[in-house]
Amino acid sequence: MNNKKVWIVDDDKSIRWVLEKALQSSDIDIETFSRPEDILKKISNEEPDVVITDIRMPGMDGISLLDRIKQESPNTPVIIMTAYSDLDRAVSAFQGGAFEYLSKPFDVDEVVSLVRRAIAHKKIEKTVSPSSSAQRSSPILGSAPAMQEIFRAIGRLSNSNFTVLITGESGTGKELVAAALHANSPRADNKFIAINTAAIPRDLLESELFGHEKGAFTGANAQRQGRFEQADGGTLFLDEIGDMPAELQTRLLRILGEGEFYRVGGHIPIKVDVRVIAATHQNLEKLVKEDRFREDLLHRLNVIRVHVPSLRQRKSDITELTKHFLDLAAEELGEERKVLEKETQNYLETLSWPGNVRQLENFCRWITVMASGSEICIDDLPPELKDEKESIANDDDLWEESFRKWVKSRLVNGDVELLKNTTPLFETILIEEALKKTIGRRHHAAKLLGWGRNTLARKIKELNLDI
Repeated sequence: MNNKKVWIVDDDKSIRWVLEKALQSSDIDIETFSRPEDILKKISNEEPDVVITDIRMPGMDGISLLDRIKQESPNTPVIIMTAYSDLDRAVSAFQGGAFEYLSKPFDVDEVVSLVRRAIAHKKIEKTVSPSSSAQRSSPILGSAPAMQEIFRAIGRLSNSNFTVLITGESGTGKELVAAALHANSPRADNKFIAINTAAIPRDLLESELFGHEKGAFTGANAQRQGRFEQADGGTLFLDEIGDMPAELQTRLLRILGEGEFYRVGGHIPIKVDVRVIAATHQNLEKLVKEDRFREDLLHRLNVIRVHVPSLRQRKSDITELTKHFLDLAAEELGEERKVLEKETQNYLETLSWPGNVRQLENFCRWITVMASGSEICIDDLPPELKDEKESIANDDDLWEESFRKWVKSRLVNGDVELLKNTTPLFETILIEEALKKTIGRRHHAAKLLGWGRNTLARKIKELNLDI
C-alpha cells in the first residue's frame, strides 16, 4: 500500500523538522518547502494528499497560497497554521476552503490525528468550492483554546444561513458572536437586528417582534413593522430566548418552519427571509423538562450550537482584554491611558469574574477614572475585587485544613503508604481539570501543570486514564 504524501511549507526550519519527524513515523511521506512559490511549481504536475502551510511567510502568505492551491488542486485538503490566532484569519482560512485552522504552539499528536482526518476527508469530498466572500472585521478578542473553537465555528458557518443557538453565561459576549456570524455570512450586506426578549414587557413583545395593524389595540394609531419584517433578508438576533412567553414560542416556531407570520390584528400572511440566531444563559433542556420551553422549538433553534466560554474559562485572555478595554476607556472618557502593574495583572487572572467580559469592561472604565496614577496597583482596585482576594485566601486555608483533617483520619484508621496511594488521585484530578480547561489540548494542559508534553502523555498512560 502506497504511503500518503503530505507537503509542508513554512519559512521556519524548526517547524518543518518537527512536523517531518512526527509524520514520517506515521507511514506518511513528507516533502518540505521553505517558500510558497516552490510548492506552486510542483503542484501543477503532482497532487499531494494534504498540504500544511504557515499563514505568515515572506512574499506570499498562507491565505494567498491556499487560494492558489484550490485553483490548481481543489481536492487537496489544506491545513493552515498560525501563531497569530484571531477571528479574521480563521474566517479567511475557512472561506478560502481550508480543511482546518491550527494554532501554534500545537500538540504533535493532534497534528498527526488531524492529517489522518484530512486524508480520510479527501476520499469522501471530491470538490471543495472556495468562497469569494470578503474578509470582515470583528471586535471579538481572544487566543485561549476555547475562543479558537468560537473562531473555527464562525469560519465554518461563514457560507451558510443555518439557525444558530448561542449559549453561555451573562456577560460573555454572545451578541458579539451573533454579530460576527452575521458579518461573516452571505447576509452581511443586509440588516442585523438584535432584541432582548427578557427586557421587553410580555404584552409589548408580540407587537415588537411581529408588528401590528392600525387599530389592532388601544394606541395603535398606525401600522407598524415588527423586527422580523425589518430584518427581512438579514439576521434577527433573539437574546435571552429562554424567557420568551409560551404563546410567542408558538408563533416563533411557525415562522421558523414556514417563513411567514401575521401582524397583530392582521389577516394577511407576511413572508420573510430571516436568519434567526438565538442566545440564552439558561439550560433550555432543563426548561423543556419543566414545561417552560417548547421541545419542538428547541429542536428548531438548535441546528448549530455555539458555546461562549466564561471569562474564568479563558483566563489567559484577561490581560489582552484588559489592555483593549483600558485603551477604549481612555479614548471614550478623554483620560490618560492606564497600565497594569505585573502584580495586578497576575492578580486579575486569579479572580472569578462572575460578570464575565462585561464586568471586566466596566472595571476598566471605573479604574480609568478612579486610579490616581498611570500604573494600576492592587490597592487601586475597587473594594469588591480586593475582597475577593481575601475570599480566595480563605478558600486556600479551608482546602489545606480539610486536607489535613483527611490525612489525620486516614492515619487514625491505620492506612499505610498514604503518599503512594494518594498521589495518583491528586495527579488524576490535576490532569483531568487541566485538560478540561484546555478543551483536551495536551500541549496547553502540560504547560498549565508545569510538565512537558511527553511527561503528561506518560502520566496519562501510567494512571490508565480514559482521555
